[in-house]
Amino acid sequence: MNECLFDIDPGLLKLAADAESECSEMFERIDETADHNGQKVLKAFIDNRVSEVCLKGTTGYGYGDMGRDTIDKVFAQTLGGEDALVRHTFVNGTHALSTALFGVLRSGDIMLSCTGAPYDTLEEIIGIRGENGNGSLTDFGVRYVQADLVQDTYPDYDKISELAAQAKVAYIQRSRGYSLRPSLTVDTIGKIAAAARSANPDIIVMVDNCYGEFVEKREPLSAGADLIIGSLIKNPGGGIASTGGYICGRADLVEKCADRLTCVGMGKEVGCSLGQNREMLLGFFFAPQTVANALKTSVFACRFFEKLGFKTLPESGEERTDIIASILLENEENLVAFCQGIQSGSPVDSYVTPEAWDMPGYESKVIMAAGAFTMGASIELSADAPIRPPFAAWLQGGITYPSGKIGVMIAAQKMYEKGLLKI
Repeated sequence: MNECLFDIDPGLLKLAADAESECSEMFERIDETADHNGQKVLKAFIDNRVSEVCLKGTTGYGYGDMGRDTIDKVFAQTLGGEDALVRHTFVNGTHALSTALFGVLRSGDIMLSCTGAPYDTLEEIIGIRGENGNGSLTDFGVRYVQADLVQDTYPDYDKISELAAQAKVAYIQRSRGYSLRPSLTVDTIGKIAAAARSANPDIIVMVDNCYGEFVEKREPLSAGADLIIGSLIKNPGGGIASTGGYICGRADLVEKCADRLTCVGMGKEVGCSLGQNREMLLGFFFAPQTVANALKTSVFACRFFEKLGFKTLPESGEERTDIIASILLENEENLVAFCQGIQSGSPVDSYVTPEAWDMPGYESKVIMAAGAFTMGASIELSADAPIRPPFAAWLQGGITYPSGKIGVMIAAQKMYEKGLLKI
């Protein structure tokens, strides 16, 4: 490890150097995947004739926006879909997911969650939390059922098959959210899709792909998913896109989602790009390598904190299927100190001290450390957690590995200064 310019205890520096050395094999595998995915992206750019004109934006109605339409083609080819809807007007990943759900579900349909309870911000959209009459899926006559995970960890394939028989959508959340279950590999997503279709061949398999893009060499569409959805301020934006999201998959379903996002009969044909095309294309081009940097940061952080005596999920030597790592910090004091340390090691707003607050869409108070160039961009180094047991910090991001590594080390140093670590 090179000379450190920050005031970090020599004992922590030694542990960090040892941790980094022990991660070398994992780093090699991450680089191999990034090389493969980088080639996929480059081929999609070349095959779809991305030009300087595509980098320009439009105003008004956005008719004939060549850049916007080319971006859809590049995403679709790279991610393995027939079509894609990539728009800066998706305000976040939850908005894209909501658009997809409302786009394909109708009154009387059943939505099946195959991976237990959904992420907190979807609960009010579905209608399993919040007041009646707020426009949730439940208000529109959509019924919700879920197949709980076996031991809160593994998909229950038999239950999925049973509940899928009458369902319209089989919904899969790839990432762990604020739970401690493993994130799903593409192979596991394929097994869930097969279980649902064994009882209902026509079921629509929809995957929340947030945090998972470019982590593996293939995406869920190659394993039987019909739609995948994500956010551009996570993996596919490469740390450059300043907002937006995508929906990708079957062309007929993408069109229904476009009708929901804009209006029926206009769908994908309208929506000006307002100068966002260059950011989205450049970010997507950088994304495979940026995701590799985030994964290396995650692997290093897990190994480093394992050496400090904490449990991590996944463990440092486990294969990744998303960029998130959970570090079980055991109590609220450790958790808050860790998040505040991540903030102090960030390139933006390092002097700010995050505190837990009632964040919209979440049931518990949440503390978020995110000194990022783009507000809320979790492809950049960030850590957040609800203030509730098991007091785990969900760490993600790191658009460069060196900055991600030092940010994690500074977080440990802050905990050490407060007497919360023994070296």
